[in-house]
Amino acid sequence: MTQQTLSFSRNDSAKFFRTLNKRVNDYFKDNNIKRTGNWQLWVKTVVMFSMFLTPYFLILTLNLPSWAMLLLTIVMGIGMAGVGMNVMHDGNHGAFSNKEWVNRLMGSSIYILAGNVYNWKVQHNVLHHTYTNIHGHDEDLEAGRILRFSKHAEWHKHHKFQHYYSVLLYGLLTINWAITTDYLQMKRYLKRKLSYGKFPNPRTEWSKLVISKIIYVSIWIVLPLVLTDIPWWQVLLGFFIMHYVAGLILSVVFQLAHVMEDAEMPLPEENGTMKNSWAIHQLENTINFGTKSKIVNWFTGGLNHQVEHHIFPHISHVHYTKISKIVKETALEFNLPYKEYKTTRMAIVAHFRYLKEMGINPALQA
Repeated sequence: MTQQTLSFSRNDSAKFFRTLNKRVNDYFKDNNIKRTGNWQLWVKTVVMFSMFLTPYFLILTLNLPSWAMLLLTIVMGIGMAGVGMNVMHDGNHGAFSNKEWVNRLMGSSIYILAGNVYNWKVQHNVLHHTYTNIHGHDEDLEAGRILRFSKHAEWHKHHKFQHYYSVLLYGLLTINWAITTDYLQMKRYLKRKLSYGKFPNPRTEWSKLVISKIIYVSIWIVLPLVLTDIPWWQVLLGFFIMHYVAGLILSVVFQLAHVMEDAEMPLPEENGTMKNSWAIHQLENTINFGTKSKIVNWFTGGLNHQVEHHIFPHISHVHYTKISKIVKETALEFNLPYKEYKTTRMAIVAHFRYLKEMGINPALQA
């Protein structure tokens, strides 16, 4: 990752964002509603945690056949992804509630998902939301040498098969948090003195990381081994399946918003200046999908409304469907793009088509 300092253009002669921001503010004021979550979000929180944790307690307390435990671990993975997208995400954006302690509590749910608050806020809130789709700055575009998400990334021979094997790797997202990613990220971020808000005490953050990982392993691996007669290999297999299901869901949802042919991946000028203002930059490289589907809207925590989320990350996802009309109309009014796929299926097909394109040797395209 580069440490070049970037700045966004202030050349927005039409004053798009100022107009849009006023209209969205007027929507909340005129309807006398808060920009944070409401009762619907609280109900969803109960449902997602129930889906995630109830199967775990059933496995601990009941003598279940193997096939039943397999189904329950899959449900746990779905619930795990649901907690991440609906509860943790809003909490760590300060959008769950107007009470800071509630946001901290809900954001801290990432610890039972195998993640870390400090790392997540730096990678997501700082690097991804600020430098969206900018190669060398947005870590969401980084996949080492295994996958090639951008034409600016180095090409390797194995990339020509990435549209086949990528889906197998996507499921490893959250289990990598648990094993390696958090340690590597924390070392990197603290060294660069990155933070979302006040820079924390490194010793405190390392202590939180180590202690939370010990508690995490104790809950999800040690307790089942101690309290049940389930063979150790089945415990580890169940742990892996839960993570794989969650990781696959989360990865695919994230990729459909940015790693697409229609999403721009611009580079800065030599002096570090981006061509567009920050708000217009978000419109250029962010894509919605399946916004007419009530199921997709509900389960993904509004992450299918990525355009709205990227421009207004501090507004809870429960409002995205309503404000999306304002965002779309304003963008079109100012002759700016508003990118979306009508269905999730169309977006998935487009994503893997893009991966296939990125797997072609650039020398053959010159």
